[in-house]
Amino acid sequence: MEILIKPILTEKMTAQGEKLNRYGFIVDPRANKLQIRTAVEQMYNVVVTDVNTMKYLGKAKSRYTKAGLVRGRTNNVKKAIVTLKEGDTIDFYSNI
Repeated sequence: MEILIKPILTEKMTAQGEKLNRYGFIVDPRANKLQIRTAVEQMYNVVVTDVNTMKYLGKAKSRYTKAGLVRGRTNNVKKAIVTLKEGDTIDFYSNI
């Protein structure tokens, strides 16, 4: 099971990274806080002090096609906000 799916690179999360040393990730919905902590520490070689998680239900969506109205739902998502030890940082743009 891959714990970390992708980082959240929004304006709001970038501001939190600079001010509060917090970084966001989209994670596997089955992952718990301890698994998220170890995955971030191993991948980025930092010390994690706190992990906050939140689960989002996928949005219901519909569209009109030749076959008529098609209804569906986007995937459920779990986000994790990780607070790092003072002095540690994660640079998502370093390997571009």
